[in-house]
Amino acid sequence: MDTNKKNRELISALSDGEIPDADQELALAALDGPDGQQAWALFHQIGDVLRAAPAPDLSPGFAERLAARLAAEPLPGKRAAVASDAAGPAAQFDQTVAGPT
Repeated sequence: MDTNKKNRELISALSDGEIPDADQELALAALDGPDGQQAWALFHQIGDVLRAAPAPDLSPGFAERLAARLAAEPLPGKRAAVASDAAGPAAQFDQTVAGPT
């Protein structure tokens, strides 16, 4: 087994409170490096998510309504054109009189 994988397993067991006494020093040593610290943070984040309250139930048809609203959104490159069109003739007049900003 490669060292990184073994260290991640030790850190996982440590974060779960299930580390054997014989491996505790190895697990703590694995936390000294950036990879160990990243693994520690990740395992705690996973634990937080697993212990969190479940998401509330969504109303029937929520996904379909959301998909329809997203489909109706203009594409990112077209938003400026849509905003300009929505401003109407007054905005076009302002640009003609004042010049480009």
